[in-house]
Amino acid sequence: MSRLFTQLNLLHGADYNPDQWLDQPDILEKDIAMMKETKCNVMSVGIFSWSRLEPAEGEYQFGWLDNVLDTLHANGIFVFLATPSGAKPAWVSEKYPEVLRTNSDQSKNLHGERHNHCPSSPEYLRLTGNINQQLAKRYAHHPAVLAWHISNEYGGECHCDNCQHAFRDWLKNKYQTLENVNQRWWTSFWSHDYSSWSQIHSPGPTGEQSVHALNIDWRRFVSEQVALFCRHEIQAVKPYNPSLPATTNFHGVFYDYDYWRLAQEVDFISWDSYPQWHQTPDQQEVAAYTAFTFDLMRSLKPGLPFLLMESTPGTTNWQAISKLKKPGMHLLSAMQAVAHGSDSVQYFQWRKSRGSVEKFHGAVVDHVGHLNTRVGQDVKQVGAALEKLANVAGGDYRAEVAMVYDWDNRWAVNDAAGPRNAGIKFEETVQQHYQALWQQNIPLDIVSRQSELSGYRLLIAPMLYMVDEAFAERVNQFVEAGGVFIATYWTGIVNPDDLCFTTGFPGPLREVLGIWSEEIDSLYDGQTNQLAITASDWNSSVSAYTCKELCDLIHAETAEVLAVYQQDFYAGRPALTRNQYGKGQAYYLAARTEGEFLHDFYRTIAGQHGITACTTMPLPTGVVATTRHNAGQSYLFVQNYSDQAVTLELAEESRGLAPLLAGDRLIGHQYAMPAFGVEVFLAGA
Repeated sequence: MSRLFTQLNLLHGADYNPDQWLDQPDILEKDIAMMKETKCNVMSVGIFSWSRLEPAEGEYQFGWLDNVLDTLHANGIFVFLATPSGAKPAWVSEKYPEVLRTNSDQSKNLHGERHNHCPSSPEYLRLTGNINQQLAKRYAHHPAVLAWHISNEYGGECHCDNCQHAFRDWLKNKYQTLENVNQRWWTSFWSHDYSSWSQIHSPGPTGEQSVHALNIDWRRFVSEQVALFCRHEIQAVKPYNPSLPATTNFHGVFYDYDYWRLAQEVDFISWDSYPQWHQTPDQQEVAAYTAFTFDLMRSLKPGLPFLLMESTPGTTNWQAISKLKKPGMHLLSAMQAVAHGSDSVQYFQWRKSRGSVEKFHGAVVDHVGHLNTRVGQDVKQVGAALEKLANVAGGDYRAEVAMVYDWDNRWAVNDAAGPRNAGIKFEETVQQHYQALWQQNIPLDIVSRQSELSGYRLLIAPMLYMVDEAFAERVNQFVEAGGVFIATYWTGIVNPDDLCFTTGFPGPLREVLGIWSEEIDSLYDGQTNQLAITASDWNSSVSAYTCKELCDLIHAETAEVLAVYQQDFYAGRPALTRNQYGKGQAYYLAARTEGEFLHDFYRTIAGQHGITACTTMPLPTGVVATTRHNAGQSYLFVQNYSDQAVTLELAEESRGLAPLLAGDRLIGHQYAMPAFGVEVFLAGA
């Protein structure tokens, strides 16, 4: 793609905003000295610099940026050069007020904040195209520039007249006729049929919000709008150096947009990670959530490296409680990123701002202006570690397991109006299933309903409420060829138009799963049921587990019953089934359970179907492992998310492992790992 993935090793850097310090020219020299000290080799520059680059329309001031890029390059530091659309100058809002966003209640924004623009605005498209072209003309071949950093954390939506017209055009293209809209949106409900395209408006509190197909189509449209806006920005810069790649920094599990769609517009994925460490004594849940997001980001463009574009070396200023990282946590969290496929560790930001909303957000260089701080020393430690792991760059992450995660499905299940409006807990369910595998050191990828499945042995689809016929057919083929498929309650309920299947749930997955879901019971908070294992091949001494919140009442048609409910009027009904389909098997979990059941369930599945963990090393509670591979070598990242020191016992087959970060902790076949510690062991592939 470019030298980004071939010339450099692992990247270490930060958002750098020298435009905030132009009145102190000595700052640049001091910063570069500290960048070298921390072994930083890349900086993201110009993200919020529009007013400094173009203080008035058509009046460009690039001298300061010339000096910054030239000086960074002279000192061996590369640059992700940003386009500045994320925050516009006041003159833009004053001169072209139509670019300001309109909210869902039809109120108009004043100037301020970030991403306060209409992506449909012809003026904003023109203005952003102009500044992007000027940057590209001047810097597309600058030797410091590794890639384009397109805007920053796209977010939000606009409901102005331009966007309403664009939405209707999008609908016309999709449905062709209003008759199709009315039929596929089921608008006869509450007599909401449309007789003119102009009658259709975006969902909002002062209008329509009860037509679920309208709601989800609006979200699809908004995703398309931001993807096209990103494409517009990239098309403005690419012609000046087509080989220079472009990315935009994603938000992880951000709700606003379908990231599978936005990922199509960029050359590689980058994202911003801000875990809420130390909320509770046990860090495993936070670590698992963060690991899931890394896997999701890596999976958005399979086979390509991705970058951790932002993280904090210290604290944040926007979380409800801005907790400091405890000793060891910064290196541990940085290594987690690399373990899950990132080829960089970068921060927001390099130097703390003196004023405004992020003046207390963590940075490498604190207000005191030097690195003789705890955070400064932590960053130096990460820089040294990344240097030792240089050969990991570009390495691959191998998984036999895939989990389905679609924004369409997420939006639909959360908008379903039943069966449990006090908390459908889709996101929590996904995380529970993921954590059960993560705790057992089983690598996995995240896939969409459109992803290729043939390379996996196990496919998991928690709460896949929205299912299309094409995906169901591919699942059938996957299982028939020998794959293992796992589905849960509240699966196969609606089609992509958010219309319920009338052939029995789980819709087109009914045959492969071998069950019929007749109805689902919602339990109040505090109410529970029990499921009892009836299978003879269950891999646990525990045979009864608590279930809660959602209990699916199913009929086993061709499936074998592996567990039954113990209580209420559906006692004795199936709670877990397995269906033989071709050469493979499909499991259906009918109830929401605690993590203990999922841990035992996936241990049983892995044992029966030959799904292997990334290491045979016995790991203490709170310690997990992840592996990357490159150039015939394997790198085993062992991470301790507990606040207790532990001793690793290297198993016989693990005794050839060489610790790369702190070899002095290996004594004989034991490795002493501190609280919140991390080690990377090198072995043959």
